[in-house]
Amino acid sequence: MAENYEEPTFEILKKFRRFEVRRYSDSIQARVHTPGDGWSNTSSGFRRIAGYIFGSNDRKQSIAMTAPVHMWKDDEGSMMAFTMPSEHGLDDLPEPEDPGVELLSIEGAIFASMKFSGFSGHSKRDRLIAKLQMLVEKEGLVAAGEPILAVYDNPTSTLPFMRRNEILLPLDWA
Repeated sequence: MAENYEEPTFEILKKFRRFEVRRYSDSIQARVHTPGDGWSNTSSGFRRIAGYIFGSNDRKQSIAMTAPVHMWKDDEGSMMAFTMPSEHGLDDLPEPEDPGVELLSIEGAIFASMKFSGFSGHSKRDRLIAKLQMLVEKEGLVAAGEPILAVYDNPTSTLPFMRRNEILLPLDWA
C-alpha cells in the first residue's frame, strides 16, 4: 500500500545497528484526538480523518492519501495524524466539517526510527517502544517526547509479514 502514497521527507543523520536518526521536514497534518485508554479508539480516529480527506470538508474536495498514519498516546487518550500531501499549504486546504479534525503546521523535527513488520498490537508496540528507548539511551541520545507509531500499510489488506511499521521517538539532537 504505502509504496503508492507520498511519504514525509526526511534526511538520515546517523545509522545505528537497530535504528536510525532522521531529520524530518516541515509538514502539515490533519489530527484528531480520541479519548479513552490510549490506543483503543484508533479506528474511530482513522474514520474521522479519512472522512476529511475523502471529501467531508467545506469544499467537498478529495485530498490524496499519504503514508504513514501516525498514532501516539497523550494524557487523555490518543492522537492520530495523517500528513497532508506536500503540494498543499495550510491556507489552501479545505476546512474539515468535523470540528474534531484539526489542521496543523508541524515544524520539522529529529526522530530515532526503528522499523518492524507484522502486527502492531498493544504488547508488541509497547515492547518495541521500550526497546527503542533503551537503544537510544545506550547510545547517549536524549528522548524529547512521546513515541509515535507509524503504520504504512493497510492492516486489513496487507499480509502481516509484508506490513511496514515504525516506532518514532523524538530526540533532543544538538
